[in-house]
Amino acid sequence: MSYHVAHLSDLESIPVGDRGLQWRPIRSRFGIEAFGVNAYTAEPGNEVVESHTEETYGHEELYVVVSGRATFTLDGEEVEAPAGTLVHLPDPTVRRTAVAVEPGTAVLALGAKRGEAFQPSAWELFFRAGQLEPVEALRYYEENRGAYPDHAGVDYNLACVRALAGDRDGALADFRRALERSPDEVRKWAANDSDLDSIRAEVDTILG
Repeated sequence: MSYHVAHLSDLESIPVGDRGLQWRPIRSRFGIEAFGVNAYTAEPGNEVVESHTEETYGHEELYVVVSGRATFTLDGEEVEAPAGTLVHLPDPTVRRTAVAVEPGTAVLALGAKRGEAFQPSAWELFFRAGQLEPVEALRYYEENRGAYPDHAGVDYNLACVRALAGDRDGALADFRRALERSPDEVRKWAANDSDLDSIRAEVDTILG
């Protein structure tokens, strides 16, 4: 098809965490491969952009407030952003977050790394899989892990869902793979992760 049309309200609404943030997938809905683009919605007092930097991916980002009003905090400086405001962040190291101020606040987020072919971020897998039962999440990860062959976070999350689904040996294999790729991060993630409770003794032995 040569074009696609959808309204924001037509998109899936997937909860992110337990703080009232809703992810509205756009990139995967349309199969966009040239850049990252998604929308987020939240009600007053809730984050509509989670606190983060883009240091891991090196993405340049643009946020567009399409409805409502948000208060952005950019490296500690507050910026009021009513509907129609564009917030451009060329520096991946800037810590950014935004809180919804008015009902129905929606923010469009676009990003990619300069000078490189775009690759979808693995958190798209994490957000969607987080809403599935362990066996379904495991199937979803296995269907999509090929797009992230060297990603410690994908291996780690696979270990978690395998542990929850009762695949002890597979969980330990994925955990070891994740640990080899990113030992410091995996040690931090695993410290208090209840998803690994069924293999906790083995995990603690591996971590020493």
